[in-house]
Amino acid sequence: MGRRKSGRDIHGVVLLDKPLHLTSNAALQQVRRFFNANRAGHTGALDPLASGLLPLCFGEATKVSHFALEADKTYEVTAQLGIRTTTSDAEGEIVSQQDVAVSQAQVEQVIAGFIGDQQQSPSMFSALKHEGRPLYHYARQGIEVPRKTRPISIRSIRQIDFAGDLLTLEVTCSKGTYIRTLIDDMGQELGCGAHVAQLRRTWIQGVEGPMMSMTELADVAAKTNQDQGDYAAMDALLLPNDAVIQQIPEVWLSDPESSKFLAGNGANVASPIPPDASHVRVRRQSDNALLGIGRPEAGKLQPKRVMNDVPR
Repeated sequence: MGRRKSGRDIHGVVLLDKPLHLTSNAALQQVRRFFNANRAGHTGALDPLASGLLPLCFGEATKVSHFALEADKTYEVTAQLGIRTTTSDAEGEIVSQQDVAVSQAQVEQVIAGFIGDQQQSPSMFSALKHEGRPLYHYARQGIEVPRKTRPISIRSIRQIDFAGDLLTLEVTCSKGTYIRTLIDDMGQELGCGAHVAQLRRTWIQGVEGPMMSMTELADVAAKTNQDQGDYAAMDALLLPNDAVIQQIPEVWLSDPESSKFLAGNGANVASPIPPDASHVRVRRQSDNALLGIGRPEAGKLQPKRVMNDVPR
């Protein structure tokens, strides 16, 4: 018999402003304890040295969290010019150190050269797997392993500040982009080397709602009467299950067709399906309840993910 999960069945999303020096999983588990939730996940890790937007999904919201992994993201990054490290961030050992004699014109030229579609080779300190182990497992032992390049797209790079040996940029990019690798590559192009000194994620396509700090969440948790099972103040902070997939278009079903969809069967749509939509958010017309994610197929809407917290 399987082990029963402890905690409450809650459903929704919290947009955490993850603090520095905390892993994404540690942040998730801490917030999970605030809610006493039995099922939770995040939509893509941030390094301990990175702060910013980390969507946390609880209960049925975990069924749609992977769609946020596919989304574009924006980061604010400060590059320390003149120093290259083994990890391409401040935690690594110094590989090379050079004087910085970089002009504004050079910065602009290099920025322009990195915008667009390209191939990127992941850092040895990434979580990508090689023979069942993450690359950082080998890197920490000084072992270099083959890495496949991956296609990425840098949508835009905006210069925020450039003073002395610090260059601050806003980067919007596709999934799978390693900002550390981007900064290391830009440093090489500038001829002086560079590493990430500060990194903050500020935006994820389709994620909408207010961010909350760990301190704000802890303050609300401290004021709830959890010994009496009163989590009302915490639950009021939860955003809807689809707060992380607002980029996916919506369609509506009638009540009879909603029942078919919730039972795992194809349904006829009451509203037009947007052209070229591979997936849609499915709602019930009568109460606007989110039923799940559907896939248009042969004139009907086939269930891809069905929400079990919806009143039948």
